[in-house]
Amino acid sequence: MTSRKSIVVAGAGSIGCFVGGMLASVGHKVALLARPRIISEISKNGLRLTSFEGLDRHVTADRLLMSDASSIFSGADIVLVTVKSADTAAMAQEIARHAPADATVVSLQNGVSNAAILRDALDGRRVLSGMVPFNVISLGEGRFHRATSGDIAIEQDAAGTAEQLSIPELMMRPTANMLGVQWGKLLLNLNNALNALSGLPLREQLSQRQWRCLLADQMGEALVAMRADGIVPVSSTPIPASLAPYLLRLPDALFRLLAGRTIKIDPQARSSMWEDLQRHRLTEIDYLQGVIIGIAAKHGLQVPLTRRIVDLIKNAERRGEGSPGLTPAQIRG
Repeated sequence: MTSRKSIVVAGAGSIGCFVGGMLASVGHKVALLARPRIISEISKNGLRLTSFEGLDRHVTADRLLMSDASSIFSGADIVLVTVKSADTAAMAQEIARHAPADATVVSLQNGVSNAAILRDALDGRRVLSGMVPFNVISLGEGRFHRATSGDIAIEQDAAGTAEQLSIPELMMRPTANMLGVQWGKLLLNLNNALNALSGLPLREQLSQRQWRCLLADQMGEALVAMRADGIVPVSSTPIPASLAPYLLRLPDALFRLLAGRTIKIDPQARSSMWEDLQRHRLTEIDYLQGVIIGIAAKHGLQVPLTRRIVDLIKNAERRGEGSPGLTPAQIRG
């Protein structure tokens, strides 16, 4: 860490609280723009940050500034945007009104369009795209648990923003081809909906070939659409994106042998989309599978499985009863 920064986390949910808490733990001045429920929880308990790799760190509430008012952006050196994709445009307006003009804005969100939305609203400001590869679970009472592995990627810039934010146990690496990295993450995030529909922990779901084949078929539709649009996804794992569907279709024993060293998942991990259904919130399905449908339509391609999964998620959103606990056969219809 080269110097202490004043960092505001815009929309401190699970990812925002974990990243912000880790940065506060090493001396950065961190402010969380969060819902009153989150503020109350942290005020009572502080932040306890854990991981399946053995991390266990406590950040007391007095080391954080917390508010649900956008005036918290005042004085920020860096703004980390962690809101859901549907809220990006509204958050950009608040940043434009309240954050210093020279603050660096970093999108740490799912999807591929958020940085562009921020740039449109924050014309002339430094906006960087980023990618968070890991999953964080909110366990209540101020505890946020990182349940999968990986380093955060941030668009390379002359100021070395990634290097300034990188700390032990929360590494951030600069990336020249950030758009390719984001498309690679979108491919992996296609499993978010399957996990939400299954209700199973991620590790249990991915240990079963029938679920992996469902993900592989979905990835196959996405890769065809991406190729038609000239998109080259960059994998965040040692496995090239083009080979992922073949690996996923392998028998269970062979899959575990080949993928076990590269896929590290806590037994209790589930996707953020599963959590959205459990909390009766709208999901980010339109910014994941919805993007693939849009590209496919532009090129006259059919993506029936992708459309089926979108319909099932939207039906679960309307019902408001959490995960429907479907089987692979029910998802395929």
